[in-house]
Amino acid sequence: MAATPPKSADPRAQARASVRAKIAQSVFTIFADRGFEETTATEAAEAAGISRASFFRYFSSKEEAVFAAQEAMGEEIAAALGERPAEEETWTALRRAFDAAVRNYERSPTETLKRVRLARGTPALRAHELERQEQWRLMISDQLAPRLGLESGDLRAEAVAGAAMAAFSAAVASWAEHGEKSDLIGLIDESFAAVREHVPQ
Repeated sequence: MAATPPKSADPRAQARASVRAKIAQSVFTIFADRGFEETTATEAAEAAGISRASFFRYFSSKEEAVFAAQEAMGEEIAAALGERPAEEETWTALRRAFDAAVRNYERSPTETLKRVRLARGTPALRAHELERQEQWRLMISDQLAPRLGLESGDLRAEAVAGAAMAAFSAAVASWAEHGEKSDLIGLIDESFAAVREHVPQ
């Protein structure tokens, strides 16, 4: 799944984002085929038709290149939560906000499944993924706090946001294990439902 260039009024920024997305797609293909640890940054750059120096102008690391397609996901989930009706139940609003992430998966299930399995099977990528999910949790909790009548940074809002992230991650992990024959959206619904009763409304 190629990264979606972020919206920007700057044509140069849009062009850079587009090129970056294409490079990310190329290097992911070689990582998936050869293995992340087995492929050097130089080899990844060559596969994308660029120099090693150019690769590191677009990405700070190989890990960043793998997750380029998910960079904006946390912001998209948080923004979607902020747009949910104020009277909506907390857990329902959270579940619907995660539809922003589901759309990314739905664009290319096969490739996304490869990406998930690569990340979960590679320690360095798994660590990077967990770090990124922690950033998402904080973004989500900032949007969630006012809905719960709490201040930004309140532990309770962060805990609820963390529960939502855990529910989403559990569903994705199950999907990665069972493959495309399983229904990712159904798994997310099931996972969220399992903890809904413990979330304040």
